[in-house]
Amino acid sequence: MAEINRIVILTGAGISAESGIDTFRSEGGLWEQHRIEDVATPEGFARDPDLVLGFYDMRRAALSKAEPNDAHRALARLEREFPGELLLVTQNVDDLHERGGSRDVLHMHGELKSALCASCEIRSAWDAPMSATGGQRPQCPVCQAPTLRPDVVWFGEMPYQMDRIYAALGAADLFVSIGTSGGVYPAAGFVQEARQSGARTLELNLEPSEGTHFFHEARHGPAGQLVPRWVDEVLDWN
Repeated sequence: MAEINRIVILTGAGISAESGIDTFRSEGGLWEQHRIEDVATPEGFARDPDLVLGFYDMRRAALSKAEPNDAHRALARLEREFPGELLLVTQNVDDLHERGGSRDVLHMHGELKSALCASCEIRSAWDAPMSATGGQRPQCPVCQAPTLRPDVVWFGEMPYQMDRIYAALGAADLFVSIGTSGGVYPAAGFVQEARQSGARTLELNLEPSEGTHFFHEARHGPAGQLVPRWVDEVLDWN
């Protein structure tokens, strides 16, 4: 383990669940009482933009009440103190990693507090409601078109910065998956990608994921307990 110089970490909904952020899927295929097809696909947005914009407004408001937990803070400490290279990739659209102290986070599925303009394709920081008020949707800060949508990757869309992620996996000595279900691609395939490149692999998850058998090692329990312990181990190696 003393030879670990390049680490790639993938985090999923499980790391934020302990902060009160609902996980993506629940029983019955509902997400906060909505069908995923209605609020997380381009087709759903085209069919009922008011429903989708209102849904993400609700999630953005809920996020403001959540706080980072010990797992987020431990990864921020690792970023500060690890002497090698570290890439933190998250499937989460919340900002809890950043508020926990991480400075360089790759949001492969976009960010809840960002707006994407369908007209000029410019992204803008966004913390206000995006749904219509008085019959008018808010304007893009750049081109003034009323065509904003959440800067979130929906089903059927390509996740962000995949070239950078695959390059990092190809060079990694260690790949760690934290709080992910192991069932959503392309992220579910990262462990195999890392293993093919010779990296060691570790799963930290509340319970065995769909891809647990692909990992060299798996530890199961709450992220707020597992992640700080693992970070202590890593920093002790170095």
